[in-house]
Amino acid sequence: MRTEDLDFELPRELIAQTPAQKRSDSRLLRYRRADCTIEHRRFSELPRILRPGDLLVFNDSRVVPARFTLRKPAGGLVEGLFVAQEADGAWRVMLKNVGRRPAGMSLAFVGAEDIGARITEVGEAGEFVLEVDWSGPAVGLLERVGRMPLPPYIRRQRVRDPRDATDRERYQTVYAREDGSIAAPTAGLHFTPQLLDELSAAGVEMTFVTLHVGAGTFRPVSAPVLEQHRMHAEQYTIPAAAAEAVNRARAQGRRIIAVGTTSARVLESQPDDRPVAAVSGSTSLFIYPPYRWKYVGGLITNFHLPRSTLIALVAAMMGLEQQKRAYRVAVECGYRFFSYGDAMMIE
Repeated sequence: MRTEDLDFELPRELIAQTPAQKRSDSRLLRYRRADCTIEHRRFSELPRILRPGDLLVFNDSRVVPARFTLRKPAGGLVEGLFVAQEADGAWRVMLKNVGRRPAGMSLAFVGAEDIGARITEVGEAGEFVLEVDWSGPAVGLLERVGRMPLPPYIRRQRVRDPRDATDRERYQTVYAREDGSIAAPTAGLHFTPQLLDELSAAGVEMTFVTLHVGAGTFRPVSAPVLEQHRMHAEQYTIPAAAAEAVNRARAQGRRIIAVGTTSARVLESQPDDRPVAAVSGSTSLFIYPPYRWKYVGGLITNFHLPRSTLIALVAAMMGLEQQKRAYRVAVECGYRFFSYGDAMMIE
């Protein structure tokens, strides 16, 4: 499949820069595969759209404030994105503006100038290893100096943007509990505690898996043919309760609806010749058309970037032509796109 088949024109004003005033006030484009119909709803209507017995599978990964700023000895600023912490405590990061000879450079964290860091390893594509004067888990320091890792199409000031506090709350699902993501599983941003209660009262079952969204989420597909793209690997966990819920729903013929592409990839990474088991592992599953779905019968997701692995997954569920049609309708109707934007439901 050609990567250019996943391209589309999007007016800049439809790229959401801030979230809806209330999470569940977002618009919801509902697409029915059975008859290819499109409805325009509100996310708050979800309890009246889903069926009793439907199983929603959420991703409960929590976004860490992974963006930070470092100061060079001469005063220049370096922009950083935390990726992971190694067993020896070193940080794997992505850095911008480090200069031509970064190896061995000493830096200080803006917001905690007493804490230093040194570049000990220079990798490819802007990746580095930092030795940090910090003995505990990285998230402890990031909570102090970091900012939410908003994608680059959401414009913010590098330091002390007045919207930082709002982003800390709103670029996080209300049910997030497992630290580890450096981008939000955005389909879940529309849910409120009240909406979750209403779904439960309507007979909708809910369960949680964990997939920590990694740096690969920022990388577009550059290969001309999708099959040539190398998918990023991400860590996931399926708890026993989630495995039991999925197996029970499958045995009873109930719909399993993934809340987000991350939850979908976790489920579809499991073998279908035996019951789903409680497991932790990593997945580099790349879903694109044509694809035979094993577990996921429906999807709640945001509107994604052109030429991305995420829009490829949506096309795999809808069919490429219907995905193009739905996105065209969304643009014509003024839906808000990407992380802080509106949602769609495919059933």
